[in-house]
Amino acid sequence: MDTAKELLKSGSKEKWKKLGTAKRAGVVFPLFSAYSKNSLGIGDLKDLKLIIDWCHKTGNSILQLLPMNELGGVFCPYDSISSFALEPSYLSINLIPGGDTESVKNKVEDIKKAFPAGQPYMSYRIKQEKINLLHDIYLQGCCDCQELRNFIKVNSYWLADFALFKTLKKYQGEKAWFDWEEKYKNRDKAALEAFYKENEKEISSEIWLQWHLYAQFNSAKEYAKKKGILIKGDLPILISRDSADVWAHQEFFKLNFASGAPPDMYCAKGQRWGMPTYQWERIADDGYRYIKEKLKYAQNFYDILRIDHVVGIFRIWSIPYNDPLENQGLNGVFDPKDEKEWEKHGRNILSMMANNTTMLLCAEDLGVIPKACPKVLGKLGIPGNDVQRWTKEWVKIHDFLKPKGYRALSVAMLSTHDTTNWPAWWENETGTFDEGLFMRRCAERGIDYNSVKPKLFDLDRSRHGRMRWLDSVASVEILIAILGKKKEELKDFIDFYENTYREKEKLWKQLGFKGPMREESDAGIVSEALKITLDSNAIFSIQLITDWLYLTELFKGDTYQYRINTPGTTNDKNWSLTMPLSLEELLEHKICKDIKKMIASSGRI
Repeated sequence: MDTAKELLKSGSKEKWKKLGTAKRAGVVFPLFSAYSKNSLGIGDLKDLKLIIDWCHKTGNSILQLLPMNELGGVFCPYDSISSFALEPSYLSINLIPGGDTESVKNKVEDIKKAFPAGQPYMSYRIKQEKINLLHDIYLQGCCDCQELRNFIKVNSYWLADFALFKTLKKYQGEKAWFDWEEKYKNRDKAALEAFYKENEKEISSEIWLQWHLYAQFNSAKEYAKKKGILIKGDLPILISRDSADVWAHQEFFKLNFASGAPPDMYCAKGQRWGMPTYQWERIADDGYRYIKEKLKYAQNFYDILRIDHVVGIFRIWSIPYNDPLENQGLNGVFDPKDEKEWEKHGRNILSMMANNTTMLLCAEDLGVIPKACPKVLGKLGIPGNDVQRWTKEWVKIHDFLKPKGYRALSVAMLSTHDTTNWPAWWENETGTFDEGLFMRRCAERGIDYNSVKPKLFDLDRSRHGRMRWLDSVASVEILIAILGKKKEELKDFIDFYENTYREKEKLWKQLGFKGPMREESDAGIVSEALKITLDSNAIFSIQLITDWLYLTELFKGDTYQYRINTPGTTNDKNWSLTMPLSLEELLEHKICKDIKKMIASSGRI
């Protein structure tokens, strides 16, 4: 297949003409994971230019960021309080007029001492410290310039509602909007107007913050353009229940339901994310303006936009809101329920999105994929995701695909922000099965898990809830005999077994190594794994910064600890991992030359 020719005939042909159809390499580098010698507790938008410099130096022409929208109380970028407003923690203080006074500099130094750079994890307590300081700067010199007035006018769809929401939330004791006084919860016009008049200065400060965030982020995009780097954004389609979007547009959401994902071999109970699902009919009746406005604002910052959980646009796993939380996603159903509607539903929405933005859309199409999804993505020229650990032939040979077996219209990667890094996967998860799911399936079939466990799994090599098969369980027949049920009753067990037994040995062979397989990862193994995605058919090959840096010995100790997020959990280790060296040190590290050489050898420069 002539990939370039197909892309230039697709529904995204104008975007491909603009960006070009040559293969590219890139990096996923969360801004919160970065820090420089000037950072104030967290990577900021000035630091973003240093990351762009690193991309330029290493030959990575795509810089992918995690969602940059303002975070809520659990500090999850996929559960933000606005689809538009940016996270104020990312503001660079010294780029703001008034940010270089002696009093501000003294406060900055105090904050730096309290939140020193270079810790294994950053603390989101920095957010309030920075907001307090920014509020002081605002009060010292309120601005009413033409640029600010233009910003307010251009962003009238969302900006006033957001600023009002933030200020109301503060005066309501940070409670969720659906627990506010009725007059504010239900947006009584007279009550909101009275509140605005009484709190105009605080509301205006929220607008002022967003204006500076816009200016700094847009400046970074222009800098990237000069360096030949494309910025790939990540705008979650779903939004926090306790968000300005939902409060301002309650009619667009099904508030009696929570979104999530069905159970699979990696998450025994599925997932419950909690964000409400959409009333797509109401959004369509409004001409999809809500979606179009999101795209319009995002293209101020991004060249490419990742659509998180694109299958949710075809159908979303919808869980009754009052279902007990411990059930996770067990009791959900797909919405729409009728599978015959899925293709039209997804095609209409994705076509509308593609036709109303200058950004190239990419899709996170992982998990259980309806047949309609790849068909629609292909026609629209939207790349999906091919994650090496899941890019396999699952039905007959049960083995990993070789580089030429990857989809041309895809983004190839070793890991995602929701998985372990690749070395941790190699050491702990290859050739294993999720213990929670196995236990649940045993209970469903009347199988005594504790009895069969030592007969099936190597307990010395099983950890982190992942069970490694014993080498002696060398056939389906042996598996069936141990489980003690008829073959017809064990189809799912057999499928799990065939796709995980000796999985590690299969990949070792594909990587081209000779001699005994090494259980522990090292730079040599990571290098060969990276080559799989770099040499693949995929139009883009984009790796987590952690996977790139595992070409070095910068990370110490258990590889399992260096992950960005563990789905289904809420703790201070999620969304807070920082790199083991500063951006200035990273730019001077010898690995830069090695990465550029690898990318050049793959034809992606």
